[in-house]
Amino acid sequence: MWPRELFDIKDKKGGLIIVGLKDLHQPGVYILYRDDHPYYVGRATKLLSRLHAHANMSGDTYFNFWNYFSVFVVPDRKHLSEVEGILIASMPTANRSVPKVARMKLPNKLVKILKKRRTIFV
Repeated sequence: MWPRELFDIKDKKGGLIIVGLKDLHQPGVYILYRDDHPYYVGRATKLLSRLHAHANMSGDTYFNFWNYFSVFVVPDRKHLSEVEGILIASMPTANRSVPKVARMKLPNKLVKILKKRRTIFV
């Protein structure tokens, strides 16, 4: 988790200084946090540009609602939706989208094993 204030640190020319986050020029998935709680999961082809917009554009939908972020670089863009969907499905967030994660049918043998493990004997 990185603090939002990273987007407020500028050099003498007014350029943004992002120390230790060189990978933000790549595609990936990000999580915006409100304190310790995940608030929004998103994806971007250029993480730095998208996060900068969330942090500095007052008209951005999530501008007032987050103070930390995490990023996950996903070099192969065709997997962005999958990674985003898994993160949305795995945590409560303000996302409006429904993740497109295909359901998997468990083999009957595995279903029986799981059912047996859940059975409570009194």
